[in-house]
Amino acid sequence: MIRRTFGRAALIVAAAALLPAPGAVAQAQEKKAYTFNVLNQRSIALTAQYWNPILTHVSKKSGVPLELKLAKTAQEGNAIAEKHGYDFLYTNHFFTPERDRLGYRVIARPAGPGIRGQVVVAVDSPIRNLADLEGKDVAFPTPDGFTGYWVPMDAIVNAGVHVKAVFSGHQEATIGMLRRGDVPAAGVNSTVLENFARRTGYTYRVLWSSPLYHDLCVMANPRIPKEKAAMVRTALVGMAKDPQGRKILEAGAELLKIEDEPGFVAADNRDYDSYRAFYKHARARSASHTRVE
Repeated sequence: MIRRTFGRAALIVAAAALLPAPGAVAQAQEKKAYTFNVLNQRSIALTAQYWNPILTHVSKKSGVPLELKLAKTAQEGNAIAEKHGYDFLYTNHFFTPERDRLGYRVIARPAGPGIRGQVVVAVDSPIRNLADLEGKDVAFPTPDGFTGYWVPMDAIVNAGVHVKAVFSGHQEATIGMLRRGDVPAAGVNSTVLENFARRTGYTYRVLWSSPLYHDLCVMANPRIPKEKAAMVRTALVGMAKDPQGRKILEAGAELLKIEDEPGFVAADNRDYDSYRAFYKHARARSASHTRVE
């Protein structure tokens, strides 16, 4: 009887030794990486090359581990984010009335002056104005794009012009279609196009340009504790004044050929009221009868 009791107790002790201590469980949960999705504007490889060093630095400085998660397309990433599948976003697609209600919080944005939606053509194109696009194909990145679709398409609609939308998947793919001559015109984000032109030597002509809007922003999922989001924001904003952070920002700017002041500034939801006002009065509608290249 004594031996049997002793044997059972030994098994219990041995099993307990295999279980992690409560503190270790808490520590492992604390170190769980928070997913950070970046809107598809460029190739996945180029996006990762730019963002991974930034997120590594911010993770170290903030103590909030961040992991880059990229979707195959902007629409796929948006669908995941709509289901709260990411902890942080870098996007400007979440200010439509439907997505605004999801509760993502703006915490930071790039330090540059902003972006414009533009309709552009090749520098030697015979097209001189929006009216010349009547009945023609126009390339756009995605039906969700703000400066890449909604803003330029709204201008086209307001001009009384009818075009056929062709979607490429992301901003630089749209520019590539225009560059190859696959389409006579494209709707683009002005900053992405300017950076692409500096990297490649591509020349183009602007048919129409919008007012300035704030650039894409870093947003926190509403489930992320406010103190965690604040730590990430502080680390992002502090990069420009941190020697190592500044080095990373400058390397990224050289990679993409960004000429604006590198780095991030603090921001909140009110900074994007111009987006909300646009959607309230836009005459353009969600894309239909389109094809994807």
